[in-house]
Amino acid sequence: MPDDAVTAGPDRTRLPLDVDTANRPIHPVRPHSGSPNVVVVLIDDMGFGASSPYGGPCEMPTAQRLADDGLRYTRFHVTSLCSPTRQALMTGRNHHSVGMGVTSEMSTPEPGYHGYRPASAATIAQILGGNGYSTGAFGKWHQTPPVEVSPSGPFHRWPIGEGFDYFYGFMGAEMNHWYPQLYQGRYPIEPDRLPEDGYHLSEDLVDKAIAWVENQQAITPDRPFFAYVALGATHAPFHVAPHWRDKYAGRFDTGWDAQREATLARQKDLGIVPVTTELAPWADGVPHWDQLDETERRVAARFMETYAGFAEHADVQIGRLVDALDGLDVLDDTLFLYLLGDNGASGEGGPRGTFREHLVGHGIQDDTADMADRLDALGDPTTYAIYPVGWALAMNTPYPWTKQLTHLGGTRDGMIVRWGNGISARGEIRHQWHHVIDVLPTILEATGLPAPETYQGIEQQPIEGTSFRYSFDDPDAADRRTTQYFEMIGNRAIYQDGWTAVTRHGIPWEMVDTPERPFDDDVWELYDHAADWSEARDLAEEHPDRLRELQQVFEQEAEKHHVLPLDDRVTERENPEVAGRLDLHQGRSTLSFGPLAGRLTEEAAPNVKNRSHVITADIEVDTGTDGVVVAQGGRFGGWSLYCVEGVPAYAYNFVGRDLTVVHAAGPMLPGRHDLVVRFAYDGGPPGSGAEVTLVVDGVEVGSGRIPATTAYYFSFDETFNVGVDRGTPVVDDYPPVHNRFEGLIHRVRFDLADVTDPGTDEGRQRGVMVHQ
Repeated sequence: MPDDAVTAGPDRTRLPLDVDTANRPIHPVRPHSGSPNVVVVLIDDMGFGASSPYGGPCEMPTAQRLADDGLRYTRFHVTSLCSPTRQALMTGRNHHSVGMGVTSEMSTPEPGYHGYRPASAATIAQILGGNGYSTGAFGKWHQTPPVEVSPSGPFHRWPIGEGFDYFYGFMGAEMNHWYPQLYQGRYPIEPDRLPEDGYHLSEDLVDKAIAWVENQQAITPDRPFFAYVALGATHAPFHVAPHWRDKYAGRFDTGWDAQREATLARQKDLGIVPVTTELAPWADGVPHWDQLDETERRVAARFMETYAGFAEHADVQIGRLVDALDGLDVLDDTLFLYLLGDNGASGEGGPRGTFREHLVGHGIQDDTADMADRLDALGDPTTYAIYPVGWALAMNTPYPWTKQLTHLGGTRDGMIVRWGNGISARGEIRHQWHHVIDVLPTILEATGLPAPETYQGIEQQPIEGTSFRYSFDDPDAADRRTTQYFEMIGNRAIYQDGWTAVTRHGIPWEMVDTPERPFDDDVWELYDHAADWSEARDLAEEHPDRLRELQQVFEQEAEKHHVLPLDDRVTERENPEVAGRLDLHQGRSTLSFGPLAGRLTEEAAPNVKNRSHVITADIEVDTGTDGVVVAQGGRFGGWSLYCVEGVPAYAYNFVGRDLTVVHAAGPMLPGRHDLVVRFAYDGGPPGSGAEVTLVVDGVEVGSGRIPATTAYYFSFDETFNVGVDRGTPVVDDYPPVHNRFEGLIHRVRFDLADVTDPGTDEGRQRGVMVHQ
């Protein structure tokens, strides 16, 4: 080999030592010059008629500010549940087309429902990131299969595997805003402040988003960014400081019927709906305001005051993000999309509402007198509230029904678009008909980027959305989206050329022990939106031929997008055995954990529901040892094995209502012990009672009776942990957060009763309840 050459690479390519490399610099990938930054903000569970820019009673000054500088869309649509809307938003494809026909917790092996985004449907973040954008996600995710939300992963369906450089938020359906359990990237993290220190999740999420943008702009100001900010608000639980709630004191004393009338009048004045719009019919089974007694009205009004304060507080935090962008002089260079809902307002609180959401999730109505005695606590860390369905109907004004259903109350939400340097119109309204799958192609057109034909070597399936960029500066442009199907848990609808056919299959607040409902028995309705903006007048009997035509279109769309076979199961699909999806612990009767195990969600934790089991903790204690040995859940449902001044105890918390605590008679002596809980389940239907025995070194030290056990889930947002009870405490015998076990834990073993045959009634009911 000559002295003036080196070998480079396995192909022995030879480069001269004195080669001039100045003409071959490395250039970073960048989008087209002038491509805007992109911010997508998504509010959770907010109905069309909730926010002030859309005529609603919840003051949202940031939304109004953005609307005054941009556009309000009045016919923007979503799916009627959380995960499906988010998957559709991220991919530009219909939710069934990317396997998210229902929430991630309800997935089945069927192509439209498996819960795994296909590699053939790259996300907004993957496309923008691949073209030089910095990408960050903050807040609620709810798109990863629950079985993969554990320290074992895999992680390629977490935000950091879906195209985001940075993630700070939570993975599931909802989160406690006072004591959240969060992730940074793929690592568990918890706030360094408590509620008494002024902590609130919405503020934290926006703090992190602002810090990320500021750092990105300081380091790479020539590189555009994409920020996805998905707040947990205004999904339950309604958590907000008292002064935000009390600002609305007295505003809702006239009730939800009067609120609907007032909201519709404002919507007409704002031009949000035509002056001929009528209120849709009231939902069957929901009481009118004048049918409530004085106590029921007082409780219901406080629920709405709390919700309105929660909504305004969330919007004010988004205002801080807008201010930060303005302060960095990048606001006008940013395409800002503010989505005021991922579905309609939620009626899952039932007729009364509840201070403890897990009650209604188990088919139990909260006690109005008890709630009335605790009104001053509503919104604080001792509550986990959601309002009565009457307020959900009012927040969806002027449309019928709520979240979960495919009527407009479940599928139509507000959307505000601001782009200072890209949209010349200011403060205008757009009535073009669009859907959440249209956001991705709109972003691509605005940034000048083509949809990829392949991504990471995988051929891409067609994007099913249609860009609404054409409407930015043309208020009279004809609709470019003329057909769209909707389906959720058997509820179905089809929109085509100004007509909608829709059928209701279930009732959102009846989620437990629902009777079988043949799909053929569902009654279809028909609406002509040229004359009926709000689905107020059913024309099915007058136009049977058109109804049949639309039903045929629905069948065609359903076949095309993997909607079939229809599946209306709710609770049953939460059991992996019944649903046919992966179960991490299938067939295992013994599980053993070390002292650092933790942050396991319901599907990753040992399944101790509806079965006998034994917990054996191999521990060492000193005199007066305090702390939690092992726990699952928190204040609103769960169980805990712990010590107070050396005295062992077991607490069982049934949906935040009934607490059973078994204490030993005295403390354990210093040294090593086997601390055992023997849980003998009665063996009846799901949620039957149990006998609990506490044993130390083979000697019974305490026993008790649990009258009712948790049938479906312990907690939507809290987790299983060894050596600590994270989040809220299961029992107030120890404080929140600061309750780590002071002794030494060697192992904690779970011996479970035989795995129930999934074909039995018990097997069908085991698992966690759906939540969206």
